[in-house]
Amino acid sequence: RFQQVQSMMCDLMEWRSQLLSGTLPKDELKELKQKVTSKIDYGNKVLELDLIVRDEDGNILDPDKTSVISLFHAHEEATNKITERIKEEMQSKDQPDYASYSRMSSSPTHSLYVFVRNFVCRIGEDAELFMSLYDPQKSTIISENYLVRWGSRGFPKEIDMLNNLKVVFTDLGNKDLSRDRIYLVCQIVRVGRMDLRDSNSKKYTQGLRRPFGVAGTAVP
Repeated sequence: RFQQVQSMMCDLMEWRSQLLSGTLPKDELKELKQKVTSKIDYGNKVLELDLIVRDEDGNILDPDKTSVISLFHAHEEATNKITERIKEEMQSKDQPDYASYSRMSSSPTHSLYVFVRNFVCRIGEDAELFMSLYDPQKSTIISENYLVRWGSRGFPKEIDMLNNLKVVFTDLGNKDLSRDRIYLVCQIVRVGRMDLRDSNSKKYTQGLRRPFGVAGTAVP
């Protein structure tokens, strides 16, 4: 069971990277989403979890908006698909799965843990901090953004997150480690007045998002 789940997780991580790349055509994107939901449903069956009933596009059916008969047919169809998948797995379990081994060898296996202790920058207003990994040679961001909302008083907006701002950047493979250099970049967006010099509340609008600055440090 552990090897089954490990193989499925490798597939899901690889497909997740493809979905986030934004380079897939619309038809391939739809097909890949269906593969992801099918893999998740199969994994839930292997782990003896509840079966999630979905529509043709892979969206979870809302029992409050779906008739009992439709739910029954969808549940029956999902059960049949998973049963057929289990039969296929049983027939091929004695054959070496070189494709899975190849995916495991090339799939992302590295992560970067970041702990944000403090943010020191005199803005005078609220700010949003977007942290990401950046490849300076290709001038491109290679990760998702980690958002931290920072208050004007020098503390996180969610005060309960103080000393608990942690993030793990995943999906880092061997090709990422072979890059010449990777930077951890923080983009600062000021949230408030159009002009910081405006002191009369009747003259300025509030809640405007304005780029304020950017900083970065090399990842060892």
